[in-house]
Amino acid sequence: MRNHMLLLLFLINSCLAFYLPAIAPVNYCAVPTDTCKNTILPVLVNRLDSTESAIPYDYTKFDFCPIDKSKAPPSENLGQVLFGDRYHVSEYQIQWKKSETCKKLCDKTYKQANKDDLSNLEAIKKIIAQDYQQHWVVDNMPVAWCTQNTNSNQKDICTTSFPVGCFIDKNGQTLSRCDPVESKHSDSKPHVSGKEYYYLLNHVEITIEYKSMNDGSGRVVAVKIKPTSHASSGEGESCSNSQALALEFDSSGSLTVPYTYSVTWVENNKVEWASRWDYLLNSSNQVNVQWYSILNSIVIVLFLSGMVAMILLRTLHRDIARYNQLDPEDPQEEFGWKLVHGDVFRPPRKGMMLSVLIGSGAQVFMMISVTLVVSCLGFLYPGNRGFLLSMGVVMYVCFGSPAGYFSARIYKSFGGEKWKSNVLLTAFFVPAIVFSVFFVLNLVLWGEGSSSAVPFGTLCGVLALWICVSVPLTFVGAFFGFRKEAITYPTQTNQIPRHIPEQSFYTKRVPGILMGGVLPVGSVFIQLYFIFNSIWAHQIYYMFWFLFIVFLILVITCAETTILLCYFHLCSEDYHWWWRAYLSSGSTALYFFLYSIYFYAERLQMEGAASLFIFFGYTFIMAIYFFLLTGFVGFMSCFFFINKIYSVVKTD
Repeated sequence: MRNHMLLLLFLINSCLAFYLPAIAPVNYCAVPTDTCKNTILPVLVNRLDSTESAIPYDYTKFDFCPIDKSKAPPSENLGQVLFGDRYHVSEYQIQWKKSETCKKLCDKTYKQANKDDLSNLEAIKKIIAQDYQQHWVVDNMPVAWCTQNTNSNQKDICTTSFPVGCFIDKNGQTLSRCDPVESKHSDSKPHVSGKEYYYLLNHVEITIEYKSMNDGSGRVVAVKIKPTSHASSGEGESCSNSQALALEFDSSGSLTVPYTYSVTWVENNKVEWASRWDYLLNSSNQVNVQWYSILNSIVIVLFLSGMVAMILLRTLHRDIARYNQLDPEDPQEEFGWKLVHGDVFRPPRKGMMLSVLIGSGAQVFMMISVTLVVSCLGFLYPGNRGFLLSMGVVMYVCFGSPAGYFSARIYKSFGGEKWKSNVLLTAFFVPAIVFSVFFVLNLVLWGEGSSSAVPFGTLCGVLALWICVSVPLTFVGAFFGFRKEAITYPTQTNQIPRHIPEQSFYTKRVPGILMGGVLPVGSVFIQLYFIFNSIWAHQIYYMFWFLFIVFLILVITCAETTILLCYFHLCSEDYHWWWRAYLSSGSTALYFFLYSIYFYAERLQMEGAASLFIFFGYTFIMAIYFFLLTGFVGFMSCFFFINKIYSVVKTD
């Protein structure tokens, strides 16, 4: 056990030591020189999303200030497209070290008699009421909105998004972290009870912290924003002295919305460029909770390891010694798991489907393992969730060969002869289900006008990647799998199946399968919170080394739990272990889906049938892959365990 703890510490230190920034630094200067060419900081605007809706929208869908169409936006990778990221170059002009005070960007005028104006204004009111957040990027770094923590002993809370506006309901309560008190001023109109108010945050105060370099240039180390609401339309005036802007028409049926911004520069030579993410990543208490998650998982692993060690070193060793001392001519003296040695390797029913699921599980296992290793080493940019998803898709496609190989090997060991059906099912069964569900979800997103709706061209590209890369690799893996000799089992199978006695409650099929997923999901459920929070609450997930360790703990827990249940079932003379080994560990996915229901009901405030369908649709896809992963780990662990114990027992 001491060696295991040393290995754990080594993995953590290795992952921390090999962290790479992944983005090269950029120097800026007020006047171009030979060593510095950049004088303007472009402000990129991204999607709008909310924790109250699963549907993100493009920035250009709403009647904000127009984007700079003369500059081509940065191209999004596959993961960014799937997450709904759509970057545009805004009209905000930030010149290096040039301060601005309430500089006007544009004016938007709405007429009450104009239907298009009413529609545009209602659309903005809707996203304000649903607490939609804006995402800006400057110098490849998200713009942070920092608010004071209610706990004076804690640092300010910094998030990578800021609200479009502040909504005050009929009871005078705000429903988000956006404080309407900060968005209105002493001369603002008083609130009327029973009336809803929509305050648009049309002014932003941008604070840019920079580190000075020896050649006179500088590097951005932090970009913070403070959104406020004001009705002043005079450029150069102090925006903080005007009243807040409520989205209401005046007596003439008109409403003018001025969009302004201020820029402040702060020199900060204490922060290195490589550490500029720290104020974002350390603003929450995630690290302490992650350590609690690791310790919780380790306790479960130690408990299971103790149980397995007791069985392997004591009970199993004693059983093997006793079986080898028995007279093979006297079958009456046999008992326990040795009694089923003639049936334990009998091919299961639906062996074709089991082999296909095992092959698909091998593909998912390899994909997740490699992706986590690459993430742990720091090659994935922490602020871009799309990189991780893109990496996962590419790895899944490239690991089609293990799927075909494992499926072919297992199916051949069952004595199967329909190798063509096996190869085709391995290549198409699981991907077809996932793609079908994804396509239906994409239709819903298309109908809602969401930015996360994958364009038809990208959809065809993903489909071509699957058919032209993954499918041929699956055929190659299956070719080598069928060429090899069939797996030789240590015992021969009897011609007549042995009668299985009446089982106790906990060794019956359904209870035994459901018990198999309790401990594995218990070892990772805290980590599931952070993963769901990253996906649906739009938080940065950067602690991949924690995730990698938890993944190892999940694999160990699934393996040990399945081995324990498999041993108990064999002792009760039930030799139908093939499907049970896969489903016992795979039932972790059931608890994964149940946890998603809890997360949706308790942690999110999503409304609408579309959000409900999108959330559980994507969660269902994740549960499928989770089922394949845990099922593969459980089956292979039980497979090697049974082969080992029956190979050391003397049989007639």
